[in-house]
Amino acid sequence: MDGAVPAADAASRPSGAGAAPPLLEMSGITKRFPGVVANADVSFDVRRGEVHALLGENGAGKSTLMKILYGLHRPDEGEVRISGEPVRLRGPKDAIARRIGMIHQHFMLVPTLTVAENVALGLRPKRWPLTDAAAVADQVAELGERYHLQVDPSAYVWQLAVGERQRVEILRALYRDAELLVLDEPTAVLTPQEVDDLFHTLRRLREDDRGLIFISHKLHEVLDLADRVTVLRNGRVVETRPTAGATREDLARSMVGRELHRVVDDHRAGDTEVRLAITGLSVDGDRGTRAVDDAHLEVRAGEIVGVAGVSGNGQRELAEAIAALRDPTAGSINIDGLALDGCGPEEARDLGIGYVPEERMRDGAIGAFTVAENLLLLDHDRAPFSRRGVMIGSAIREHCARLIEQFSVKTPSAETPVQALSGGNIQKLIMARELDGEPAVLVAAQPTRGVDIGAAEQIHAALRAQRDRGAAVLLLSEDLDEILDLCDRVAVMFEGRVVGVVDRAEATPAALGLLMAGVTEPAPTA
Repeated sequence: MDGAVPAADAASRPSGAGAAPPLLEMSGITKRFPGVVANADVSFDVRRGEVHALLGENGAGKSTLMKILYGLHRPDEGEVRISGEPVRLRGPKDAIARRIGMIHQHFMLVPTLTVAENVALGLRPKRWPLTDAAAVADQVAELGERYHLQVDPSAYVWQLAVGERQRVEILRALYRDAELLVLDEPTAVLTPQEVDDLFHTLRRLREDDRGLIFISHKLHEVLDLADRVTVLRNGRVVETRPTAGATREDLARSMVGRELHRVVDDHRAGDTEVRLAITGLSVDGDRGTRAVDDAHLEVRAGEIVGVAGVSGNGQRELAEAIAALRDPTAGSINIDGLALDGCGPEEARDLGIGYVPEERMRDGAIGAFTVAENLLLLDHDRAPFSRRGVMIGSAIREHCARLIEQFSVKTPSAETPVQALSGGNIQKLIMARELDGEPAVLVAAQPTRGVDIGAAEQIHAALRAQRDRGAAVLLLSEDLDEILDLCDRVAVMFEGRVVGVVDRAEATPAALGLLMAGVTEPAPTA
């Protein structure tokens, strides 16, 4: 981008004697919870005019460290300094007063308020007790122009696209004059073009001498944007290094403590039978409006078909309709030639559908139940686990031990409550339960969202194994790298419609990104 500061320049700025102190210093931070040390003697700093990436597997301690910075946790040991001054952060109000802004992965906006109202929410107007709506709107427009964050201050948040909502989050932090911004997985729901726009903005903020903490599982983004990177593993700092000269392999190895090898998959789907056929499907969303609109799609045996699209374009409703959790208003869904008409979730499962839901803790697992109970959630009343209403303990223990080992679920025991596991291990548990029945059709919605690179590697291997045994796999993902790595064909959804289906050989991030934005016609040539 124009005006970008090269990573090597920022990383090589002096920080020794005579130099200004870092914008942020966290020294010797230790935080304990019952039975676990989340952070162990962690030291981390951010300089002015720097993007500092924070990497680590799920459970490595990133979230705890950032919650300490934002005043949501207090450290048991260690010190936080802002511009060299020790501070006590007793809550988000203290962090905001110290000019720290947090851009959450799940936006913290009120949909029924305007952009300007969301930006000013929680702040006392300068003309108290009168409101300053016009002045807020003017300042929002000025900040948007300056940082390439244009959005209509008078628009209601519910009217905005996902990328525009993220701009509002950043504008809110800038309106509060934040000089240190924490961005938690900021690209998770953006198209490639929106990611480019976001990075342009972040580089402008860096040029403005602000400090940015960038948390992402996407290593290519870290290498593209960040000046330095700190890696956490098991609550400890493994290394802090400039990104200049680093590779994805270097960072992945540092995160997981072993070599990770990207699978080069030359699989080509053959002309096999259609196992999942969707014809003219329309589905209403939770508010009664059309979420899926006249969708047509086929998935064959031994094939992975990806569904790409910005969040909110009907993907969730499509997956729930196939899993018989949501009734279509029109069209049909067929599994191996049998219609799902009138089926409930249990009948759909009996027909051969496996379903990995988008919201794992809402729809995929019960947090208060044990690992064993969640693994048997759908089959507890069937042989060999139950006979005449009596649970068979030996069969249950053997079954659970096998799945825990096969899917590398890290848990103290099968009797551990699921809510005590990391997100990646909960996801592997759900995958284990759904794949053990060898479904004819597997619907996997956002299977690696929020999981670390090691867990994602295992989940990808499991999806390929299902494909190789002849299952039809429908993968719904907002991660284009995942889509391009795994899928034989890619369907793109926009405003509820399947606007294009592209073979893997022709699928590029740019081409898919245009379809995700609703551009279905080629650009005119000069």
